[in-house]
Amino acid sequence: MASSFRDPDGCLLTLDNRVLRFVNRSGEANLNAFLASEAARTAFASGKIVTTYRLDLNATGARDLICVGAEPQASDDIVAALEHERITFQSFPYEWTPAMLFAAGSLTLDLAEACLSEGFGLKDATPYNVLFRSSKPVFVDLLSFERRDPNDPLWLPYAQFVRTFVLPLLANEQLGLGLDQIFLTRRDGLEPEEAYRLCGFAKRLRPPFLTLVSIPTWLNRTSDSKGESVYRQRRMSHEAQATFVLQRLFRRLRNQLEKAQPHEPKTSSWTTYMNSAENFPPKYLSDKEEFLTKTLVEFKPRRLLDVGCNTGHFSRIAAGAGVEVVAIDQDAHVVDEVWRQAAAQNLDILPLVVDLTRPSPAAGWRNSEHESFLMRAEGYFDAVLMIAVVHHMLVTERIPLSEILRLAAQLTTDLLLIEFVPTDDLMFRRLTRGREHLFEWLTNDIFRQACLQEFHIIRSHQLGATNRWIYLLRKKCQ
Repeated sequence: MASSFRDPDGCLLTLDNRVLRFVNRSGEANLNAFLASEAARTAFASGKIVTTYRLDLNATGARDLICVGAEPQASDDIVAALEHERITFQSFPYEWTPAMLFAAGSLTLDLAEACLSEGFGLKDATPYNVLFRSSKPVFVDLLSFERRDPNDPLWLPYAQFVRTFVLPLLANEQLGLGLDQIFLTRRDGLEPEEAYRLCGFAKRLRPPFLTLVSIPTWLNRTSDSKGESVYRQRRMSHEAQATFVLQRLFRRLRNQLEKAQPHEPKTSSWTTYMNSAENFPPKYLSDKEEFLTKTLVEFKPRRLLDVGCNTGHFSRIAAGAGVEVVAIDQDAHVVDEVWRQAAAQNLDILPLVVDLTRPSPAAGWRNSEHESFLMRAEGYFDAVLMIAVVHHMLVTERIPLSEILRLAAQLTTDLLLIEFVPTDDLMFRRLTRGREHLFEWLTNDIFRQACLQEFHIIRSHQLGATNRWIYLLRKKCQ
């Protein structure tokens, strides 16, 4: 199916687990020149750009593939074909943490600066050009690189970079606006005028809001700023002058990006959960660790989804056993901590801000540009971890137990590790807030019987001196 249609220089297809890019005649010269550059070789070698191979366009079947995604009248204009490494689990900016968006922005500026000396520029600057390979950002749009006029001191994507990287980070840090609130409703980020309306009078007059939000808003009210003169081509008399101006521009953008980034990890009611002795009676945590480790050694799952990952304690155990992990939680602050540790330790963990009771929807034109989280997840994981999370879904979101287990069976192709928390548990009572009677029916036996509707029980274990139990389940053949 077609994955991209916005670039006039080519189209991107995902087909049979392959990522194929077909290049139009208009993009051929820029692509070939960039691939021959030292900047490209360095970026490929460092993993900053997605691994890419050339295909023989005239090979059997290649022309047929073009017709799958290209407009019939455009297929004759396609002159080259590439195959990209498939980033195994795609994610999008509305699922990232602020630190991840900052990393994607830093990568974009790294590449823009690196290719400047060889006469190339980026024609767009959007986080949708970046995916995360585990915890590392990787640039995936080769057709963004183009030859620039050596005497031109302008970088046209400047405003787009501010809208999609700097202002969302600033609004998140200073105004508490979630990245999902921005990117699910605004594909091209946050306009200065929108940020201006959101911030108070005092913020409007202080940096960085003054320079990034208020002044652009005020200038945009003048007639000249709305005219064609803003985008009129400007040329310097010498190439060195234009390069100097652009280098200063990139330094200024990097400074703005750094000022907008979260300088210290934020805290929430869940960021200290794993450090509280109150939450972990004797042997409770060690029993769960031992149960998970035994499962990983015995069954050797390849891909694991950690639902309600908190700060990633169990995700790191799984990654340490060689498992590819996608770790999700609705709390952006705990997911931020997972990402920081995974990036620092180079762990195979992709942390995402996803609430499984309200997962990311399909988005984009006709809801076909970005698949929903459930569409991406279904059939991908051979193990799902739901530790200390089901009672939150039951009580806070009022999701029936049968529905939770049905979704778990949809997400895993094989194993499910799931924890039962009884109604007399302190955490359960805190969540019900005096409504314990609504869950009088929930017993360990009822929980076990519900599991048997979708799974076989391989083994179970009581956790320490608590009444909590952990189950290892295997999905029934459909």
